[in-house]
Amino acid sequence: MIRFARLIDSLVFTPSRNGKLRLIEAYLEGTPDPERGWVMAALTGSLDIRSAKPALIKQMTLERTDPILFDWSYDYVGDLAETVALLWPSPRGINEPPPSVTDLVMGLDGAKKTEVPALIEGWLNACSPDQRYALLKLITGSLRIGISARLAKTALANWSGKGLDDIEELWHVLEPPYVPLFAWMEGRAEKPDSTACATFRPLMLAHPLEDEDIRVLDATEYRAEWKWDGIRVQLTACHGSRRIFSRTGDEIGGAFPDMRDALDFDAVLDGELLVMRHDDSGALEVAPFNDLQQRLNRKTVAAKMAKDYPAYVRLYDLLFDGSEDLRGLPFDERRKRLEGWYARVQPQRMDLSPMIAFDSWQSLGQLRDEARANGIEGLMLKRGDSHYVPGRPKGPWFKWKRDAMTLDCVMMYAQRGHGKRSSYYSDYTFGAWRPDTDGVLELVPVGKAYSGFTDEELVQLDKWIRNHVVERFGPVLQVSQELVLEVAFDAVNRSNRHKSGVAMRFPRIKRIRWDKPASEADTMDHVERLIVE
Repeated sequence: MIRFARLIDSLVFTPSRNGKLRLIEAYLEGTPDPERGWVMAALTGSLDIRSAKPALIKQMTLERTDPILFDWSYDYVGDLAETVALLWPSPRGINEPPPSVTDLVMGLDGAKKTEVPALIEGWLNACSPDQRYALLKLITGSLRIGISARLAKTALANWSGKGLDDIEELWHVLEPPYVPLFAWMEGRAEKPDSTACATFRPLMLAHPLEDEDIRVLDATEYRAEWKWDGIRVQLTACHGSRRIFSRTGDEIGGAFPDMRDALDFDAVLDGELLVMRHDDSGALEVAPFNDLQQRLNRKTVAAKMAKDYPAYVRLYDLLFDGSEDLRGLPFDERRKRLEGWYARVQPQRMDLSPMIAFDSWQSLGQLRDEARANGIEGLMLKRGDSHYVPGRPKGPWFKWKRDAMTLDCVMMYAQRGHGKRSSYYSDYTFGAWRPDTDGVLELVPVGKAYSGFTDEELVQLDKWIRNHVVERFGPVLQVSQELVLEVAFDAVNRSNRHKSGVAMRFPRIKRIRWDKPASEADTMDHVERLIVE
């Protein structure tokens, strides 16, 4: 725990990417198995400790501290782990060494629910504040220290000298603490087998298409298809094993049993998971993303929900046909193989993402700008000779999103951020005007955003919020209805779950309208027009 706490502390205060890589590599070099494997699982989001929830940690702390002091401290700090680490009252006379990461993981894994509080209490008593902070971040699963899974695996590749693509593929075959993986990386064992059909293969991703790219790239080298507004998935089926993976490798088949049951073949496919329904003519029509969201992040779904929100996959690519690996083929050849496979197998709940004919960047851009149908975010561009490789290489694939929609909204509430932003009010709820039952205009919340502004603008916003507090609701501040934010978003759909009746897709702050009176902000009529468009 001592080395892990030092690593976490150093990563939090190291801004540069290369600096973070060096810290992780040094930790790997000086830490034995299985400790380093558990830590790498935590850094990559692969460690799942279910028995230690934030609510339990908060309740344990409230039983030992003044509740008002805790609320004030939590409000000021903005991070539960940091608040508890500083407030926890360790009894005098404790002379136990801090636990190792392995002690934490194995202890919680084997403990009964009633035993968990005593375990955590003993560990917190034995730790210093910085060790408590690392411990709590680990067991609650919310590190938020500026480390992506890709960056952590890149550190592994740098440290071991092995290929990042090989590590990516093995990562989803093996389980924490990855002892066979480390044995291979250190030359003590053969490379683990990654050929099992029903395992996750890292997805190939795209870069945003910029104006500079358009000036230098030859449009005839690329193939175009719509960028559908669902979630990217990988379908893997082999010898009766059927699994649906998200783009990060999470198995999500439990939320989509109707889709999983349709995987009656031996293949690995890349596609977009969507909710689709038949229109009056019998053709499949893509539903808004909000319909798909009803089923996301669920372990199981009821039959009625599956019927009301039917899942389909629009296929992009064929990675494996049976045991044959097609990823080394050019995209054009893989597309032909996908079309042939689809015609031969005729899978249920799937169709092919259509290819788009175009003759220039200009004509393609016009098609993109005119596409406002449900389910279309923009375009995907794939070079005809591109192989399917993990990660986000620059050049083979691009995404060209349609221009964002915008609304001028009024800030209503603010909340502290996390990690480096825990000292700033950086998460904002904003609203649009709507007449109440008496015809008086009132603000109704239409979205939340925490990105799009610069660090300098964040400081300005934080200062304004602190000077315009109207009321507090725990960690949430209600502010005076004065500040207008120009909000950009990819789409807006109707939603029964929100007071306003609408839900924005990927909202972010485009501009702070210091110059605009709140009375001139947009109304729900503007929002309705965007839904129609």
